[in-house]
Amino acid sequence: MKIGVVFPQIEFGSDPAAIREYAQTAEALGYHHILAYDHVLGANPDRPGGWQGPYTYENPFHEPFVLFSYMAALTSRVEFVTGILILPQRETALVAKQAAEVDVLSNGRFRLGIGNGWNKVEYTALNQNFHTRGRRMEEQVKLLRLLWTQDLVTFKGEWHTIPDAGLNPLPVQRPIPIWFGGHADAVLQRAARLGDGWFPNYRSAAAAKPSLDKLAEYLAANGRSLADFGIEARLSYGDGRADEWQQTLSEWQEAGATHLTLNTMYLGFDTPGKHIEAITRFAEAIRP
Repeated sequence: MKIGVVFPQIEFGSDPAAIREYAQTAEALGYHHILAYDHVLGANPDRPGGWQGPYTYENPFHEPFVLFSYMAALTSRVEFVTGILILPQRETALVAKQAAEVDVLSNGRFRLGIGNGWNKVEYTALNQNFHTRGRRMEEQVKLLRLLWTQDLVTFKGEWHTIPDAGLNPLPVQRPIPIWFGGHADAVLQRAARLGDGWFPNYRSAAAAKPSLDKLAEYLAANGRSLADFGIEARLSYGDGRADEWQQTLSEWQEAGATHLTLNTMYLGFDTPGKHIEAITRFAEAIRP
């Protein structure tokens, strides 16, 4: 199982030197990947109509393509993954271009995790339709793979028209892997048809089992299996107990997880140094 870390951006600040130290420390400790969340805009909770959501305009989010390009120049091995990029609120050709550029600059160390999102304010501000986001994302995934693998693309869909044009440079990976986030039944079906992997955002493997069983059924219906499909679980640093970490790792491994990502946020680590200390301690504790 490949183990990575969640870049704790809403608690980390914007010091480029600290970001550099985090990326280089994660790589030196042997972590396989660095995962980053995505939001373009945060809403004001006092706006007309109110606001219900886990993040507001006060929570900082680094733009993941730019962040990973910076980290790629500072590292040589660690992989980068969006967990997840809210694809339907973005222009597809531009996402294809940005993702290809990160893949080129990192020499093939990029994985694109995508999802529908929940922030209607963000969709409105980015001039996209919140209510058609699932269907639009299916078309986006098909178009992304065409743009990443063909010199020239001619495409006419419900939301996209490409009149015989293409990306240059193309990515190193052709195509870049696409993983899905979300738990709705439609998401699992979509991931089984179109995805290379899935992010189950459950606290435990036992809680994720019903969804994993459904996913296995949907994969089989599409001539696929969990054996060649990625599963990336999430693990909270929690109280810092190594025995609990090992138990959780074992349970997810038995459930078929191929990747696991450590999250150090929401635990009171109020400086970059404390997050770096936490990922260091975790790596040392689980090292064979």
